[in-house]
Amino acid sequence: MIYLTRGYLFCASHRLHSGRLSEEENWRVYGKCNNPHGHGHNYRLEVTVAGEIDSSTGMVCNLSELDSFVEQNILDRFDHAHLNRDQELFTDTVPTSENVCRAIFGIVKGGFKRAKVQKVWLGETSLNSFEYLEEADR
Repeated sequence: MIYLTRGYLFCASHRLHSGRLSEEENWRVYGKCNNPHGHGHNYRLEVTVAGEIDSSTGMVCNLSELDSFVEQNILDRFDHAHLNRDQELFTDTVPTSENVCRAIFGIVKGGFKRAKVQKVWLGETSLNSFEYLEEADR
């Protein structure tokens, strides 16, 4: 089994706010991230795929296919978006980076013919990063 990890960058904003909590609870739980106008991050995304090496190409996954899929299905969708307002995925879900990471995994997991998506890693800041592993999706 060979693992390939490819990195991408996108910028997005969000507001951490739950309709299940009062205004006071939202402020207590999310602090400044509950700003009504939202706030943004320069995210770093890594997608890890795994599989056997194709004897014809010598690759586990065609990089141009991987890049094209991620660009069309993730970057075009999330880059410079306000996640709360622009993404139906977060209509009833708080767009924490944990939830964004899990949502991206759900989008990319079925996107490749030979390789299988094993992990999505999302860096929110230099101090915070999140991983969603294939095993977690069983």
